[in-house]
Amino acid sequence: MTFGSTPSTAASKSGPSAVSAIPDSGHPPTRMLEPAEWSAAEIPLLRSPREVVSGLHARHRPTPATAVVAVLDQEERVRASASFARRSHVADGWVFRNALLAQLRRVVPHDLRRRTPVRTAVLLYCREGDGRWTREDGAWMWGLRDACTLHGLRCGAYITLTREGWQVLGEGRGGRRPSAGSRPEDFVGAEPPAPSRTGASASELLRRVSAR
Repeated sequence: MTFGSTPSTAASKSGPSAVSAIPDSGHPPTRMLEPAEWSAAEIPLLRSPREVVSGLHARHRPTPATAVVAVLDQEERVRASASFARRSHVADGWVFRNALLAQLRRVVPHDLRRRTPVRTAVLLYCREGDGRWTREDGAWMWGLRDACTLHGLRCGAYITLTREGWQVLGEGRGGRRPSAGSRPEDFVGAEPPAPSRTGASASELLRRVSAR
C-alpha cells in the first residue's frame, strides 16, 4: 500500500516551543507510526467500513479536529463510542494515547483478563486537508495502538474524515460520503442514543464533546 504524505495543519503549528510543552518522559517528544509501520502491524480489516463510518458519523456528527473512538464486537457492531475535540497544537502520540485511554475507560470495561482480545477499537478522526497521511495521523495511530494494548483491545482501523470524504488509511478503501460537513445519513439499525455531556474534561489538552 502506498501512502501520500502532506503536512497537517496541526503539525505545521508545532514548533520547538510547542514540543517542549510536553512533559519530559524520557521518550522522543513525538510518538508516531510511519505508514510502513502501520501496514506491518497487520491491522484487521473492516468487513463493512462504510457502514461503520456512516454509523459513527450519524451518532457523533464530528467536525474538524474531532476524534471518535469506537469499540466493535466480533460481529462488527458498535458496543461503545465516544467523541472529543482535540485542543493541543502538538501532534504527539503520547498525548493522544492518554486521551483515547481516558475515553475507553469511561465507556467500556477493559478486557485485560482475556488471553486474546475479542473486541476491537477503531478511530475516526475528522480533520482539514485531504485523505493523504500526515504526521498528525501517525501520532493518532501510535496513540490508538498503545491505548488498545493498555485496555486489552485489538487495534483496529484508523479512518480519516475530510471534506473529500472518508479514507481507511493503510487499506486504500474510502468514499465520498459521509464527509466532513455533510449531513448525517439515515442511521442503520437501532436508534442512536442521545449524547450525554458532563462538565469534566478528558485531559488538560483535550476536551470531550460527547460520549455514547
